[in-house]
Amino acid sequence: MPHIIDTMVIGAGPAGLTAAYTLSKAGREVVVLEADPVYVGGISRTASYKGFLFDIGGHRFFSKSREIVDLWNEILPDDFIERPRLSRIYYGGKFYSYPLKAFEALRNLGLLQSAACVASFGWAKLFPVRAPKTFHQWVRNNFGERLFSIFFKTYTEKVWGMGCDEISADWAAQRIKGLDLFAAVMDGMRRSLGLNRGKGGAKTLIESFRYPRRGPGMMWDAAAKKIRGFGGKIEMDRSVCGLSRDEATGIWTVTARDSAGVEQTYEARRVISSAPIRDLMRAIKPAPISLLHARELKYRDFLTVVLIGRSDIVLPDNWVYIHDPSVKVGRVQNFRSWSPEMLPDEASTCLGLEYFCFEGDGLWTASDDELAELAKQEIAKIGLMRAEDVVDATVVRQAKAYPVYDENYASHVATVRREISLCYPDLHLVGRNGMHKYNNQDHAMMTGLLTAMNIMAGETLYDVWQVNEDAEYGEQGPSGAQEALASVRMVPRRAA
Repeated sequence: MPHIIDTMVIGAGPAGLTAAYTLSKAGREVVVLEADPVYVGGISRTASYKGFLFDIGGHRFFSKSREIVDLWNEILPDDFIERPRLSRIYYGGKFYSYPLKAFEALRNLGLLQSAACVASFGWAKLFPVRAPKTFHQWVRNNFGERLFSIFFKTYTEKVWGMGCDEISADWAAQRIKGLDLFAAVMDGMRRSLGLNRGKGGAKTLIESFRYPRRGPGMMWDAAAKKIRGFGGKIEMDRSVCGLSRDEATGIWTVTARDSAGVEQTYEARRVISSAPIRDLMRAIKPAPISLLHARELKYRDFLTVVLIGRSDIVLPDNWVYIHDPSVKVGRVQNFRSWSPEMLPDEASTCLGLEYFCFEGDGLWTASDDELAELAKQEIAKIGLMRAEDVVDATVVRQAKAYPVYDENYASHVATVRREISLCYPDLHLVGRNGMHKYNNQDHAMMTGLLTAMNIMAGETLYDVWQVNEDAEYGEQGPSGAQEALASVRMVPRRAA
């Protein structure tokens, strides 16, 4: 008889590896299947090129959950550094500190524009859109139409490739709830006057963060090593292409294919999946009833054009958000400011220009040389590096980086969830794409941790879907573990 694995984990990103680490540490048998032939960590991996290291998307390490902070320290005890958080916004040919500094913003916008922003905010508060359904409506209600058009519209539409009236208000409520205009203005006044040191607040206002000295991939490489040390297995270059469940025994048959087309079959008592819901439901046989809904879920992809050279332009930022519509780039990362050890020497400059796109569109399919030339032109136009100072470039593509929150996504996910709960009781969804939730790294980890705890308890003690429902969860730095877990605690079911 074939060996039946206790728990099969699909995907070696933060959620999958956290679940596998928790289970294997407790003595449970775990096998992780990862499609990437080289890297663990998913979008939180650290890519490399000629000694230069790149963070795919930028990952600050802080969390409101003591469990997650303790887990980071347990997995990677000696390799964190404290880094200052410095970001700016580029708009209309000018740079704005982010979070905003009141006097700087006033100077850049001008007195009339600033007054118009305040008036627009007042009008929105007096006459709000009732029950806002779109991103535009939500931001307009909370910041006013004028600030929406300046600091939200262009960047958001670059990220998502769709109009702000097509994006669900859920995304705004999840990502920027807890930061209102009054709080931003007061914080900006304190920053302008140098009175903000040591103060906490919403995630966007935090001034420093912890970071692995050689990028976030250090965390996940260490987690993979520890999982193997506990007896777990991580099999790379394994894309899951088939899933079926025997109704009589409850045993899952999982088929995975490597890049050479060779298939391997496993049997498992339960499956934890961080794969995109759309891909997971396509793999299940016979086809689930909710497959039609899963197929409607959309994802946004992006690529990073890395420019390497020598530059005398001082750039202290971790990243710069490009709100200006005159260029296609959406954000620029400065890898040295994340950690000096991301670069092999002290003289080089290494910038990552992030372009948001859809897999298969013009940007995605452009050659690396074409993308490098575009990036050189745009970085010079913005003024962060001269084109002639660039001596080398490379491109990193990331498919399905962001689950899209369009007007119908919630109903599609709800339909899939209902079928899974009824028909596949030992199939657990975790992580950003696994749950189609725009989770941060710590949120994804919490879904993996709580899923593992439910499995070990033999019952559903925690509702994993409540993680990150409150936008303040995981946003303000370490606090008590019980506060973080209380919001997702469920009353244990009584025996019949």
